[in-house]
Amino acid sequence: FMFTKYGTSNVIVMLTVAFLLIVVAIIVHPLWIRIICFSICLLLTLFTFLFFRDPDRNIPAEALADPSMILAPADGRVVAIVETEENTFIKGKATQISIFLSPLDVHVNRSPASGIIKYFKYLPGDYIVAYHPKSSIKNEQTHIGLENNAGKVFFKQIVGILARRLVWDIKEGDTISAGQKFGMMKFGSRMDVFVPQESTVFLKKGQRVIAGETIMARLK
Repeated sequence: FMFTKYGTSNVIVMLTVAFLLIVVAIIVHPLWIRIICFSICLLLTLFTFLFFRDPDRNIPAEALADPSMILAPADGRVVAIVETEENTFIKGKATQISIFLSPLDVHVNRSPASGIIKYFKYLPGDYIVAYHPKSSIKNEQTHIGLENNAGKVFFKQIVGILARRLVWDIKEGDTISAGQKFGMMKFGSRMDVFVPQESTVFLKKGQRVIAGETIMARLK
């Protein structure tokens, strides 16, 4: 079992609180207080292990060999596949694929393709529930544009009503590999991916995807 490096400080704080609850439960005498302390400790510990886990992923060989293959950058459920205009990076007609992450999903984010980070911007914003369509526009988010010799892909880390912090360790000019870890969205969130409209999308709405493993689309 491995915790993600993006959540080290959170894990330390949460497990410290869990330990203190055990100490309180041992010291106090009323049975009902002991039961409450042990219960909260158990739930907090379980949530910490679930949310900050960082499992290994088997990156598909075809995605590493073919830059046109687009992987899921996040675990979760596909809540939208829509045609739209993407004027920030792709600058034209595009297909938007939106992935909703519940608090129990792995929240470590991975690059959807190999290439160079040509665009990066952080935008402060609101905290609407992540599955709401307006969260893609109004919520706090990062914008990331990646380009390789097959084309462009644009993706967003978006916070939700529970997610209040975005983490990333990439910048413009960085070279990144398909499936490479680059950040995390903490406590429930959304990831939007945009590919040029002529791309082939292999997903359906409602489908679950796995970051770094599920092939979502192919650039034309």
